[in-house]
Amino acid sequence: MQIVELDIKLPYEGRGKILGRLYGKVRGRIRDIHFFPPDVRGISEIRMEVIEEDASKLLSELKKIVGNGKVTSKVLSEA
Repeated sequence: MQIVELDIKLPYEGRGKILGRLYGKVRGRIRDIHFFPPDVRGISEIRMEVIEEDASKLLSELKKIVGNGKVTSKVLSEA
């Protein structure tokens, strides 16, 4: 098990539709989540900590969902 921090940057106007699909993938494994308001360019940021066994598989699935957004990850701890 790993605790992975996901940093997701999305265009603000399409955020609601994408968030529903993201939540479906990580439901029940979210440890912490923060929503940041959009910046001047209209890019909204979401940071979440997720408990995951295979972080690379989750990251590839999330990149497909996000599309024109950006997803980065950082492993915080391993158990």
